Amino acid sequence: MLPHKSDGTKKPQFTDFEGKTSFGMSVFNLSNAIMGSGILGLSYAMSNTGIVLFIILLICIACLSSYSVHLLLKSAGVVGIRAYEQLGFRAFGHPGKIAAGVIITFHNIGAMSSYLFIVKYELPLVIQAFLGLSSNTGEWFLNGNYLIIIVSVCVILPLALMRQLGYLGYTSGFSLTCMVFFLSSVIYKKFNIPCPLVPYGRNHTTIINTTVEEGQCEGRMFTINQETAYTIPILAFAFVCHPEVLPIYTELKNATKRRMQGIANVSIMGMFVMYLLTAIFGYLTFYVNTESELLHTYSKVDPLDTLILCVRVAVLVAVTLTVPVVLFPIRRAILQLLFPAKPFHWARHITIALCLLFVVNVLVILVPNIRDIFGIIGATTAPSLIFILPGLFYIRIVPTEQEPMKSRPKITAACFTAMGFIFMSISLTFIIIDWTTGEKRAGGGH
Repeated sequence: MLPHKSDGTKKPQFTDFEGKTSFGMSVFNLSNAIMGSGILGLSYAMSNTGIVLFIILLICIACLSSYSVHLLLKSAGVVGIRAYEQLGFRAFGHPGKIAAGVIITFHNIGAMSSYLFIVKYELPLVIQAFLGLSSNTGEWFLNGNYLIIIVSVCVILPLALMRQLGYLGYTSGFSLTCMVFFLSSVIYKKFNIPCPLVPYGRNHTTIINTTVEEGQCEGRMFTINQETAYTIPILAFAFVCHPEVLPIYTELKNATKRRMQGIANVSIMGMFVMYLLTAIFGYLTFYVNTESELLHTYSKVDPLDTLILCVRVAVLVAVTLTVPVVLFPIRRAILQLLFPAKPFHWARHITIALCLLFVVNVLVILVPNIRDIFGIIGATTAPSLIFILPGLFYIRIVPTEQEPMKSRPKITAACFTAMGFIFMSISLTFIIIDWTTGEKRAGGGH
């Protein structure tokens, strides 16, 4: 059951390079898929939950994500299929296949949009700093909309045209290295930025050491406010790697369920540590002044700071190199839905990548707030990918002869699925309430 060598004839367009990617490269790719732009919103999430509540939520989401991967791999092992959409077909027929493909497509388009959104707003600041300009002069090379198109065509598209996901292991490793540098800088800046700080003018900050509002420079253990509604969706979005799990599993050398689960556990644990340290040190630097995009908060101190400039470059490189990784599952979903029996063809491969990048660029140019992307996508597709679909697949695909419906594993999977529906409903309700009652206040920090 575990080696899954029988599925090569079921979907040859996905297995013509099967078994060539090492354990380490697979960890790099999956970690890169997990760790994206969500890391920039975690300090903001902690400022709206408190340190203790945030840690509890982060542990819960990480453990649930690992369990979810277990359900996904167990379902794949039973039927010998390692395509998300084909699991949907095996569980619920064509409606299940379409639902899985659509959810993966929308989720990863939201992820790609959030990555390019960072490029749109950070790259002009980097270029502006390199040129020694104190403000945006309106030149075309300082226009984020033009820059994301250039980055998409010159960097993302060539990587997205790679035939196999395993080839991106080296770029994923470099992307993770950039984010480690980001984390190191966040920790360093914690001990170099005094509190409180008051913005002064456009480019300078005056440090006020005399009057400190009560609690302004104190980390809170527990906090509940209107913005807390965004915390769980941001955390859920930050741990979603499920669309990439099965493609990585397909290309894994000596593939077994246990080996792939080990890759998932190592990746999730590594990202958990990185997320936790980033959130804590980012929050304990700015406390109540933390913004939903952490790099913007550092611009309050000094927009031309050399270290922050290097951090911006590192984050830009990291999120840019992540886009091709999350594009692969969308293309495979589209191929499964529209061309399920067709062999690999470069024309389709290239055309789908071009269309996806065009759609994502349009979204990034039109959507004004990165938190809208995190909140809405995290509250809808993330619960589906983490909780609902893996649980339903497990219940429907694992035979009742092997595990009856009243067995503990299936009852646990059913509760897991129900948790996803509850989480989705509550998160969407909170976000709608926040929009209708506090939109101006919520949007003021961006």
